[in-house]
Amino acid sequence: MSPHTPMLDFFKDRLYAGLRKKAIKTASRWSEENRVMGAPFPGPWRFKHHPWLKEMHDSVAEENVGQKAAQMGYSETMLNLTFFNVDILRRDCLYVLPAATPDASDFSAGRFGPALELSKYLSNLFSDVQNVGHKRAGNVNLYVRGSKSRSSLKSIPVGFLVLDEVDEMAQQNIPLAMERQSGQVSKQSWKISTPTFEGHGINVFFKQSTQEEFFFNCPHCSRFVNLTFPDSLVIVGDNPNSPEIEKSHLICKECKAVLDHNAKQEFLADGKWVPAVGYGVTSIRGFSVNQLYSPAVRPSAIASLYLKSMTDQAAEQEFYNSKLGLPHEVKGARVTDEAISNCLKNYTNIIDDVPYYSKKVITLGVDIGRWNHAVVIEWTFKPINGNDNSNVYTDPNTYAHAKVICATKFKEGDFSGIDRLIRQFQVNFTIIDAQPERRMAYQFVQRHFGRAKMCFYANGLNSRQTVPSPEQDQAVNVDRTSWLDMTLGRFHRGLDYIHIPMDVSEEYKEHMK
Repeated sequence: MSPHTPMLDFFKDRLYAGLRKKAIKTASRWSEENRVMGAPFPGPWRFKHHPWLKEMHDSVAEENVGQKAAQMGYSETMLNLTFFNVDILRRDCLYVLPAATPDASDFSAGRFGPALELSKYLSNLFSDVQNVGHKRAGNVNLYVRGSKSRSSLKSIPVGFLVLDEVDEMAQQNIPLAMERQSGQVSKQSWKISTPTFEGHGINVFFKQSTQEEFFFNCPHCSRFVNLTFPDSLVIVGDNPNSPEIEKSHLICKECKAVLDHNAKQEFLADGKWVPAVGYGVTSIRGFSVNQLYSPAVRPSAIASLYLKSMTDQAAEQEFYNSKLGLPHEVKGARVTDEAISNCLKNYTNIIDDVPYYSKKVITLGVDIGRWNHAVVIEWTFKPINGNDNSNVYTDPNTYAHAKVICATKFKEGDFSGIDRLIRQFQVNFTIIDAQPERRMAYQFVQRHFGRAKMCFYANGLNSRQTVPSPEQDQAVNVDRTSWLDMTLGRFHRGLDYIHIPMDVSEEYKEHMK
């Protein structure tokens, strides 16, 4: 008998690992073999809690789209597919998120890192994970990028591409990301997102796809059905805080029998994706699923938000987007051509280099991107009930009148033009978007120290708070929704709250819409 040696064990392990990898042909099998999950369903990856994900894992379509409700397992599926492509198919991968910071950082800390910590196999797979934007597994690369920076999306040829949260991305850069696959013979791409509005973002791509929904056999009548709102949900109670709301439940649309929330694992197990558009019409597969299927979201939670949505516009938008995974537009929420026309005033946009003098407060807002868009506004603080004492203002923004005096743009990286605007209009204060060119934005605010701040969107803020950023000097954190509501609300309220020059560009109008 040959002696037992560590070297022999090493070669045995390598041989076994090689044979094992050759036996794994699908991403679903790979996930069950190698992925380990934390809460709420800890342990080895299994499809019993999210059976709709298995067929998505094994799609062989070159282009795939997922229009989804929130927290339905799509992002974890994309992570599994990325790992499978790195490990088995040995493809370079590009994972695109809305912004490099905080999205790419959150991806590394919240998804990629824990996946490696929970799985010994994955932790051994990657040889270099320190760089947030670039992970290595031997000679295979995983790039993590934000959508806002065109330069970061260039010169990266990849075989596998994920665009995660498409509706939050810089839409003009999506074709650039897709172009990263143009030279690949074998390739696959995925676009996933919770939708926002009809005809925007993920909804545009979903309409070009097979538009598949998940069907299953009703455990009572055996008919092939799916779960849709309102036909599949019985709402008990008439307000979102009623104790009766807990009695809300799912039913079969055909036989009206109750579908037990706790039995979803059983009656959804053999479900199938059914296309609305035939595979002969389009080669793009599209998958859409709502939270009625979720094992983690009780019917009462969906019913409660629906009742709240009847009197709360923000809840209405959230209900259709996050709960149902559908595009939706709250009546009167979006700025229209008519609203913009009603705000036009008989003066011209100042784009010449002519000094502007005013005793009023002048601010400058800058949005960084392929073009640096800049808007200069002159503010008049309106008296309340004839009282012009500033002490009566609890929130000056509520009563301030905005006069747009300059709306212009400069080429990417051109901050000299923005510096000139500050001198020309004697700007009192400037807010500049911190992403995607944080370094250049920081240099800008340093040049105008004390009169300029970078802006980050942050969670957990109340209303229109503007708080110093704990992570970055010369920066503020704000709540995106509250400030957009304030800004766009001026257009709905018309000339009493905002004036726009009669010759403002069509691009400015489109951005506002």
